Amino acid sequence: MANRIFLSSPHMSDEGYEMQYVKEAFDTNWIAPLGENVNSFEKELATRVGSKAAAALSSGTAALHLALRAAAVGEGDIVFCQSLTFSATANPIIYQQAIPVFIDSDYATWNMCPSSLEEAFEKYPNVKAIIVVHLYGLSADMDKIVELCNKYQVTLIEDAAESLGTYYKGKQTGTFGDYGIFSFNGNKIITTSSGGMLVSNNEERVAKARFWATQSRDAARHYQHSELGFNYRMSNVVAGIGRGQLKVLDQRVKKKNDIYNCYKKGLSDLEGISFMPNNEWDSPNYWLSSIILTGQVRPTDIMDVLEKENIESRPVWKPMHKQPYFERFDYVGSDVAETLFENGICLPSDTKMSDRDIERVIDIIRGLWEK
Repeated sequence: MANRIFLSSPHMSDEGYEMQYVKEAFDTNWIAPLGENVNSFEKELATRVGSKAAAALSSGTAALHLALRAAAVGEGDIVFCQSLTFSATANPIIYQQAIPVFIDSDYATWNMCPSSLEEAFEKYPNVKAIIVVHLYGLSADMDKIVELCNKYQVTLIEDAAESLGTYYKGKQTGTFGDYGIFSFNGNKIITTSSGGMLVSNNEERVAKARFWATQSRDAARHYQHSELGFNYRMSNVVAGIGRGQLKVLDQRVKKKNDIYNCYKKGLSDLEGISFMPNNEWDSPNYWLSSIILTGQVRPTDIMDVLEKENIESRPVWKPMHKQPYFERFDYVGSDVAETLFENGICLPSDTKMSDRDIERVIDIIRGLWEK
């Protein structure tokens, strides 16, 4: 059996940047909870994306949760949420005892449909916040979405967990809304093993998020807590990995783009295959190269034949409004998100893949058409 080809696995730098910062944490005994790596990672990430402030947290989910708290979302509030996403986008709405209303995607971006969003505004004019996702490193149509949020004076939160290194009209995704979040989970374009980051130009609210994330411990000699707190801060060791990974982000984006372009060149001539959209205003990181199948070959056919060859792939996210837990909540739109799920597949996009690995995946897929 050939070596496993992963969908998207951790990829440490060849230069060993991560170990330099981790060693520094060990040498100075700043293992946890905080330290220079945390402070510097926040500053370096904020500078990289063009945001005034950042808070390093234990996960992207924690960042989303604190973004909702910072937006004063509470019990009974309506929050619009993109349906085609991972459940981590929607779960924090429930943490805050708010009510999600799921919004369809469009084929032009695979992300939140501005027309469906406008329809949702008309149905729920008192919405408190919106969570838009930049799926698989593709940017949502931010001009239209921001315009609607400004019109209705609603807080905009960007789930950019999958889109660090993706730019919309030259500006980093995650920095258009009031709050943006990034994930450094093991499968993301850069990783800290786990972890996330909340970014915003509102420095006061980011400072408040840091306070909440450290158990809301008041500035007192004794342990005093005047607000509900959370154990959400990133450790100094983990942040050291992040600082090293940030140095190779451009390399990772280039490799992801190369993988996508190889797949497109090698598979586009096959009947019934189309690729994720590419808009002139979008500079994607192509975190996961994904395709849509409309012919006789189905996503499960490809996943099965790849798995037999020890190659990992997976379906496109199942929409939230089709999930057993969330199906009781309202949904605005048509069937775009569901169609993308039923016909989509994410191909292996691991940045450690060799050219031969990519050719092997292409050859296996093409073999299904030759049969």
